[in-house]
Amino acid sequence: MTFELHFSKEAGAKLKDIKENRGLAKRYKAVKKALKNLRQNPRHPSLQTHPYSSLKGPNGEKVFEAYAEQHTPAAYRIFFCYGSPKGKIMILTIVPHP
Repeated sequence: MTFELHFSKEAGAKLKDIKENRGLAKRYKAVKKALKNLRQNPRHPSLQTHPYSSLKGPNGEKVFEAYAEQHTPAAYRIFFCYGSPKGKIMILTIVPHP
């Protein structure tokens, strides 16, 4: 099943910032690949998707964290929740790991 990705204003702005910053070209490529994997299979092994209990979605949904990068200082993470109707994923934010 292929999922439809929707971006919050924050996630859209973060993605745009990463894309437009030439110093983050490698990071943008990793985020794009992770989003592609997320669209095709949210449980793709490279994403290491897992629930993230510290956040709730806009309507109280369970939030998940997916890895865009690994073994990299300040590696990017994608936070998302499943939307309604079935088959939609809401990207909440894209941020570097602290």
